[in-house]
Amino acid sequence: MRAGAFRGGPDVARTFLTWSFLRAVCHRGYVLTSGLYFVLVARLSAAEILLLGTVMAVTMLVSDIPIGMCSDAVSRKWALVAGHAFLAAGMVMTGLVTSFPWIAATQALWGLGWACLAGADVAWLTDELDEPGRTARVLTAGARWDLAGRAAGMIAFGGLGWAAGLATAIVVSGAGMAVLGLYVATVFTEHGVTPARTRRLRTSLSIFGRGLGLARRDNEILLALAATTVVNGAVMISWLFPRQLIALGFPGDPTLWYAALGIVSSAAGAAALRLVQSRIDGPGAARRIYVLACLLGPAGLAALAYAPGALAGGLGVLLVSGIADPLVRVVSVIWVNRRVTSDVRATVQSFLSQAETVGKILGGFALAALAQAAGARATLLAAGALIVLAGALAARSRAGR
Repeated sequence: MRAGAFRGGPDVARTFLTWSFLRAVCHRGYVLTSGLYFVLVARLSAAEILLLGTVMAVTMLVSDIPIGMCSDAVSRKWALVAGHAFLAAGMVMTGLVTSFPWIAATQALWGLGWACLAGADVAWLTDELDEPGRTARVLTAGARWDLAGRAAGMIAFGGLGWAAGLATAIVVSGAGMAVLGLYVATVFTEHGVTPARTRRLRTSLSIFGRGLGLARRDNEILLALAATTVVNGAVMISWLFPRQLIALGFPGDPTLWYAALGIVSSAAGAAALRLVQSRIDGPGAARRIYVLACLLGPAGLAALAYAPGALAGGLGVLLVSGIADPLVRVVSVIWVNRRVTSDVRATVQSFLSQAETVGKILGGFALAALAQAAGARATLLAAGALIVLAGALAARSRAGR
């Protein structure tokens, strides 16, 4: 895709797409290698792995909204820079420790970093591009570039993890995230908003009040927040995918096979997003795409739950992580972004991130308890039921009717 195809803001679009790609390279390389590291090196149990996601979610819960307010009041760009610094610190530390408490601490840093990025990235793009009619398409293109970056990251860091060890690959991915933070600091502009120079606390509180009032009055935003909470409770099940596939029996080295699965999933997601990109502006398109994704996700989880081997289980993971999850995420952001104004954009997007976080906390504890009591299959099926519920909520939307 040519970033310059977005008229009126080619440099902004190109910068955003480049950043989306590079961030995904480091992020997915870390997710791939750390997921295997938790199982093969740290020897964490299923409940401990799910609790790691909950630790990250709790961190985001307490930091999402304050950081979103500061992003609107002070700077979206520098919120992104800070986010990269926290992410890099958490990633590097992960490769240096093996005990559960220390790994949990690294995930807290990871969560703080994502809280800085959540909302600020969408708000930065929307106001720097300043082309409302094209923003949804750039965001969808960004999701495609993110998937391309994921594939590249899995190739690069999967190979590095196989050749030099998982810990080494994790540390290098963190170093890459730190370098990307420097890219944001030097390349990103910030002309779309005028930051508060004085009384920043009062300004931040005022922005929070306006954003909260908008979210409470707008039924579509409330519906999006509710669906997001439910679906992200279910998405916590993805922390168990490496463990489940290893239990089903990879035919060779787990690092290489899991990397290959991730690459195929990214290609499938990119193809799905390409179909969506040209249709996302149509009446009711976002709602229909969201509901479709919420049907594919449970199908994939059921396939993984009853898979006779790693190959069949991998097909289930492809449906969930490769197609359903990317579609749900990008549609949620577009759904909310269309209904907010520039002055509270990052704040309201942080509400969406907060909804994700609340869902992850509740889902993480619930699924961890269920995994401990009833095993992996029942937990996978319960997660699928939650995704169906999220689709039912989205189906109630009146947008585009």
